[in-house]
Amino acid sequence: METYTHHGRTTAYRRTDRGGDGPTVLFVHGSGGTSDIWRRQRTLADQYEIVTMDLSGHGESEDVDVGAGYETLSVYASDVVAIAQETEADVLVGNSLGGAVLLHLALERDYDPGALVLTGTGAKLAVLEDLLGWLDDDFERAVGFLHADGRLFYDPDEELRSASAAAMMEVGREITKRDFRTCHTFDVRDQLEEIDVPSLTIYGEHDHLTPPRYHEYLAEELPDAARAIIEDAAHLSMLERPDGFNTALERFVDGLAESGSLD
Repeated sequence: METYTHHGRTTAYRRTDRGGDGPTVLFVHGSGGTSDIWRRQRTLADQYEIVTMDLSGHGESEDVDVGAGYETLSVYASDVVAIAQETEADVLVGNSLGGAVLLHLALERDYDPGALVLTGTGAKLAVLEDLLGWLDDDFERAVGFLHADGRLFYDPDEELRSASAAAMMEVGREITKRDFRTCHTFDVRDQLEEIDVPSLTIYGEHDHLTPPRYHEYLAEELPDAARAIIEDAAHLSMLERPDGFNTALERFVDGLAESGSLD
């Protein structure tokens, strides 16, 4: 991992580059996650430079003392802008809360991404009240709920499910709770028409956390957007069905490159 210092804190990120001449693609994880959720996208490094990062308080990145909601969203957006500028990223990919961070960034920062890929996310991300309660006082139950079939995964092998649950436990209750409470306040439905950059929504057909209709709404309301459905997958389709996810991403990025949209 490399680190970059900005706004008085250090953000960790990893570059994977095997000589591809395509654009640089930066990946942003979701609630309670780390850059490791994108490990199966590093196979794309033969074509693109792949950059994966840890948001503040996650993985190897330093944390900041902020409250859930807009303040956290703003901190995370600053993390992404800093790493995007440091690595000269062309395409930004965000999962769940990471997608919300990218939408926030596109609306409120003086930074124009070349393109957005939004996966397992939405313009509004209300969280089940029971889950918010478990995040307060029964973290193991919250993690178990999220890892039941049809939520983070549709039908994963137990090794994948167990590794994901262990990773969330390592991020810890306080950061994960902050993430989900930030999601709960997020709502940019009335601003989507302002985001005039090429966008793609990728979603698992069995995602119960951010259902297909969330992504269909994004594709309809964003001025320049397409969508791709990943069969036999739920919220973390990039881990559960990496071949399908990577193919959808490749088609989008290569199409932009061929059209000159990323020049």
